[in-house]
Amino acid sequence: MNEVEAVIAMKRGDRSAFKYLFTTYYSRLVAYITTYTHDKFQSEDIVQHAFIRFWEDKSKLDETKSPKGYLYAIAYNRYIDTIKKTKKQEKLLDQIWERALIDRIEEDSEMQEMRIQKMKEIIETLPPKCRKIIQMNKVQGIGYKEIAAQMGISIKTVESQMRIAFTKIREAFKNDSVLLFVLFEKFRNGNK
Repeated sequence: MNEVEAVIAMKRGDRSAFKYLFTTYYSRLVAYITTYTHDKFQSEDIVQHAFIRFWEDKSKLDETKSPKGYLYAIAYNRYIDTIKKTKKQEKLLDQIWERALIDRIEEDSEMQEMRIQKMKEIIETLPPKCRKIIQMNKVQGIGYKEIAAQMGISIKTVESQMRIAFTKIREAFKNDSVLLFVLFEKFRNGNK
């Protein structure tokens, strides 16, 4: 059986003719597509799909010509389709990743605002002297020595009041203790 005879027989549904053409061209087509993909497994998959298409479109074959050019064209087009599909999937994944990041940033911003609000509420519940000392230190950036001088109290009292404030804040944020430093910085910057 030659290629033209195989095409005629295949058009009539002869599977042995298809098998003959498959055996004749499979390895060559895999080698050809591998020059593009640089991946033998991917090339084998593409060529297998090309042969499926070849069988499905057997009625379109020209009985007077070798199917070689048609098979190479199908395999190449299948390769192009694979690239387009991969690029589409990558683009979709990039869009999903970007949306997830945006959502996370928005969620983090909302959570941070909630934490700052909670911090303000906790500070408002502190005794007046304690509240004033923590605001002077963390909001206005005034050191302990200067706070002591301005308020007419000892540095030890300032330290003691700060300890009281931190204890209450730590207690309120016991599940968020890692964020305390960030919150104090945000609280301080947000209230200047």
